[in-house]
Amino acid sequence: MGQLERLVLMAEDELTQYSTDARKMEKLRQKIGLSVSRKEQEEVKAALLAEMPTDPLRKAIETQRQTVALPFWGIAGLGLLFGISAGQPIDFLATLVGGAIAYKIQQLGWQLQAKRLALRTLEDIEERMKNPAQ
Repeated sequence: MGQLERLVLMAEDELTQYSTDARKMEKLRQKIGLSVSRKEQEEVKAALLAEMPTDPLRKAIETQRQTVALPFWGIAGLGLLFGISAGQPIDFLATLVGGAIAYKIQQLGWQLQAKRLALRTLEDIEERMKNPAQ
């Protein structure tokens, strides 16, 4: 597992904590400082910058993953409702497809948000190295 994957996993771990973004970055900064050398930090930052979304759909998924996935959860629910009430097995297909799409959207949004947190933390570390008086 490369440094990029490790940093994203550490950032995902911090996302599970209920705290402010500043606190998440502070805790992640300590983890990065202990486990990643300065040169590797620069390499990971460059890789993260290259991976960050530029298209509007992926940006929307990053910032509003639950809102983007909500219609697909609705399709899954309606497919289940119609499949049960009308006795039509084909409606259960909408449940499977809608649920799978919604889950993948949520998963992609979570990963993009973790990458953004890792990137912001690396930028903060770099800024603090330039201005240590903060």
